[in-house]
Amino acid sequence: MRSGLEGERSVGLASRFSAQAGRGIALLAMCFALPAAACAQDAEDGAPVFTLESEYVLDLVGVAQGEGEGVRHVDLLSITGELDLDAATGWRGARLVGEVIAGTGGQPNLLAGTLQGIDNAEVSQNRVKLYQFYLTQQLAELPVTLSAGFIDLNAQFYANDAAGLLLAPAFGIGSELAATGPNGPAIFPSTALTAMFRAQPAPDTYTAFAVVNAEAGVLGDRGGMAPVFDEGALLIGEAGVTRFGKVALGAWTYTRRQDDIRLVDEAGEPLRRRAQGAYLLLEWPLARGDRDASMFARAGISDGDTTPYSGGWQAGVLIDRVLPGRPSSQFSLGANQAFLTGKFRRNEADAGIERSGRETGFEITLADTLAPWLTVQGDAQYVRNSARGEGARDAVVLGLRFILATGSAW
Repeated sequence: MRSGLEGERSVGLASRFSAQAGRGIALLAMCFALPAAACAQDAEDGAPVFTLESEYVLDLVGVAQGEGEGVRHVDLLSITGELDLDAATGWRGARLVGEVIAGTGGQPNLLAGTLQGIDNAEVSQNRVKLYQFYLTQQLAELPVTLSAGFIDLNAQFYANDAAGLLLAPAFGIGSELAATGPNGPAIFPSTALTAMFRAQPAPDTYTAFAVVNAEAGVLGDRGGMAPVFDEGALLIGEAGVTRFGKVALGAWTYTRRQDDIRLVDEAGEPLRRRAQGAYLLLEWPLARGDRDASMFARAGISDGDTTPYSGGWQAGVLIDRVLPGRPSSQFSLGANQAFLTGKFRRNEADAGIERSGRETGFEITLADTLAPWLTVQGDAQYVRNSARGEGARDAVVLGLRFILATGSAW
């Protein structure tokens, strides 16, 4: 695996970064060819009937140290449309949302060699797909919202707003849940058919529950949409209080047992285990005024039989308006750690890879909006590799993210 990367190491990191930057500038220009690429709002006074938003993310990721070294790019285009069915047809409290994504790139984590990943826009397959498409209904007399369709699970569960600036995937959703299911749960880059209930009995409390097809798959994926409930369902619930930040508890389980990652029965088939887990989310403000700041901390556990992870934690801080005279500037610092199961480590040992019981990552990032349509973000990560022995190296990653966002409303 390492021999194929030796040629890249002979080229200077700075020169390769410059070469990818030239390609990145050309890719950025593609965003403006979209029909929705107009910053002005076209809607008449009052709520728009239809909104169309596009976002193009380009990451230039330099791996200064890892299993390999080099610079690779990651890009992700998303186009989201929302139709207000109340304004369009008189269907009170109803909205229809659709999102198409297209991701490409060189998979920089192949160079870094981390288990949890280093870039939340990285995809393993360069494809155009229908990422989300769902109907949501606000009940008129109750503080209840019902949604059904293909929904990003992480947009509704296991999320901290204060972690949103960080690029490492572990800050989006805990790896002990992200690694479950036949091909992953309904999170980026593929969702699944979902029915969701969300209630807000008081302004500062909420409860949410969802039934999610256990097998993710959408139009555009190889094989298309996954069969409904052939592999059972993921059941997930979360309840929280948001009076002084956020305190929330969540739990999840699958209706159909999953394969044990190591143990087999007398016939040599994997034993079937109940995949389940729980998590805790905390978020609280540190300061208000010239510089808003907030902290987050969270932790999750799982059964430890059906995934490589038995649990993990993430924590960090987000500071707004961190640069003088730059009201849109943001700074974030985060740390995360994933705990590996003994079964996974024994599997790796059988393959000749010695691993410790955890992978630990640190990230620091700074972003600023340079124009209404352009945000630039610098990022640095250090990941202590769980692999040990000859040739194992911790990962040092430097990144530069460009975000182009446009939108129109009618």
